[in-house]
Amino acid sequence: MAFTAQDVKELREQTNCGMMDCKKALTATDGDMEKAIEFLREKGLAAAAKKAGRIAAEGIVHAYSNDGVAVLVEVNSETDFVAKNEEFKTFVNNVAKQIAVTNPANVEALLAEKFIDNDKFTISDMLTEKISTIGENMNIRRFERYEGVVETYIHGGGRIGVMVQFDTDADTSSETFKAFAKDIAMQIAAAMPTYLDPSAVPADVLEKEKEILKAQALNEGKPEAIVEKMVVGRINKYYKEVCLIEQPYIKDQDKNVKTFIKETAAALNANISVTKFTRFEKGEGIQKREDDFAAEVANMVK
Repeated sequence: MAFTAQDVKELREQTNCGMMDCKKALTATDGDMEKAIEFLREKGLAAAAKKAGRIAAEGIVHAYSNDGVAVLVEVNSETDFVAKNEEFKTFVNNVAKQIAVTNPANVEALLAEKFIDNDKFTISDMLTEKISTIGENMNIRRFERYEGVVETYIHGGGRIGVMVQFDTDADTSSETFKAFAKDIAMQIAAAMPTYLDPSAVPADVLEKEKEILKAQALNEGKPEAIVEKMVVGRINKYYKEVCLIEQPYIKDQDKNVKTFIKETAAALNANISVTKFTRFEKGEGIQKREDDFAAEVANMVK
């Protein structure tokens, strides 16, 4: 499989490795991006690549909450200028309110629905109208909808959005719980966990990680006899990176999130657990127009 300058650029952005190392990895793996990431990690040149990919498209991540229902939605536009437009923001909020009320199965179902505030139009009609009047292509990319005890958090004017659901018998109106819930949401925004806890890591993902860590240790020249023990230790470190409750708490690195939850539960004399979360980062994984850096990479590939 051949690879392009864009592939080298993307691999560099996902792994923070040098261009020549990325080119070598793609050459060795016939242009397979996932295998190239593994290649670089086995050589000790890259940390675990974030599955989210790179930030590329404009638009906004928006949160909406009402009467025990919360929604996190991403709507993309071509430019950041449009994302700051009040008409665009109003449209995004209307979309979020629609999702909260009707609970559509997916984006396709959402687009086909009649708008709850004016049934002469579908959401698709409204999107088309906004594209026409604002003059840019737009796209309702994705959404999540939670019910119950939910906290939402928006960072950077809509660059990052988080929604987290709790199972608790605590007084959720107390200032202590409100501050706790916000801190958990901010943890997710800042530390980018992929899973809730170790049990949530899929078996195939865990096995692949073990394979990579084993190859990494062997490439470091470690004796076969101690490699397995090293892998166990490094898997525990992996959990601390990708699992929310195992991560060091951002406001106190001497304890993990699990401990922070237990301490808060004890202070409120209540049971508290995080049941699920969603983190959206605007434009993650969407390719944008080529920039000058791509030309630089092209020269390297040649």
